[in-house]
Amino acid sequence: MKLTAREKGSLFFEGIITVVLLILINLALIVIIQDVIQDNPGVASGIFIIKKSLKIGPFQAQIWSYQRIVIGLFIVIDIFVVWWRLLRRYHQYQINHIIKELHYIAQGHLDHRIPFRLKGRTQHVVTSVNALVDSAVQSMNDERQIEKSKDELITNVSHDLRTPLTSIIGYLRLIEDKQYHSEEDILKYSHIAYEKAKQMKNMVEDLFEYTKVQQHGAPVNFMPVDLGQLLEQVCASFELEGENRGIEVSSQTTPTPLVIDGDPEKLGRVFSNLVANGIKYGHGASYIRLDAIQHGDQVTVTVANDGERIPADSLSHLFERFYRVEASRSKATGGTGLGLAIVKSVVDLHHGNVEVQSNDNQTAFIVTLPTKQEKSGASNYETH
Repeated sequence: MKLTAREKGSLFFEGIITVVLLILINLALIVIIQDVIQDNPGVASGIFIIKKSLKIGPFQAQIWSYQRIVIGLFIVIDIFVVWWRLLRRYHQYQINHIIKELHYIAQGHLDHRIPFRLKGRTQHVVTSVNALVDSAVQSMNDERQIEKSKDELITNVSHDLRTPLTSIIGYLRLIEDKQYHSEEDILKYSHIAYEKAKQMKNMVEDLFEYTKVQQHGAPVNFMPVDLGQLLEQVCASFELEGENRGIEVSSQTTPTPLVIDGDPEKLGRVFSNLVANGIKYGHGASYIRLDAIQHGDQVTVTVANDGERIPADSLSHLFERFYRVEASRSKATGGTGLGLAIVKSVVDLHHGNVEVQSNDNQTAFIVTLPTKQEKSGASNYETH
């Protein structure tokens, strides 16, 4: 830290004043000591005896005058006092510089940091202030990001809900205005409106599930789950839809039974979303296989299909909310774009990991979960 010219002058002036005051105090003390000695012959005799008996150094030198002792002692004390006062004043200037930097930052210059380095505990103050400003700026940036994320969420949801809602209103208006030629037209219009309403319902459910798992401290009801049975139930729920599309949905677990700690409802949603994703986007697939294998204290569940590969530039974005591989948001296969984001959020709540690999032969979503969950206050843990 560099002192200003004014501060240097003030420091020099204080040093001069301190020296002058100490000289005056020393002279006064010497006069007082001499008067005491002169008025007390016994004290003078005692000093003389001590002076004769004290010998200093290898040459046994004697102290010829007690004044030298007093003056030497005063010089040592004076040097210490001057050093202490100047150091104290210098520390005060350091604090003033820190306060000045704080005022500058508080005026809105949040990109500014205290630039100088000091010695001793004062440097801890500088480091703490800079760290506090960094933390505050990071919190503000996070808050802005959250607000931006909320705006994007509202925009995307509005867009996704408006499209089927417009279709529903349009076809119902045709029926309301009797713009149909036969009962067959009425059934056609009502069926389209019904399908669009189901699409809206799925969107709302996905949105509700996503916001629920994204909430801070979202409850997770951990309990022992037979992963083999869970995967079989998921396969059974998609068996009919898979047959209609010529896709065989099957599962296999090693070992059997394979029991892990987890929330069965949320884990069921994870694997249902992955199977539904494979059926919807795995064009040309002939199978979807769910293979669960235990490796020590971890379980790996692979949901694989032999359908169309996912473009390499899309792999790193698949778990982002509202992301779709298709360029158009209005394609027939276009879902909410929240399915895989829900998968990622639920897996994170289970302290696991999910990744995707895709090539010309197979596309595989790999979910890694711990077999045991640590008991904590943030999650509910049940045993049955």
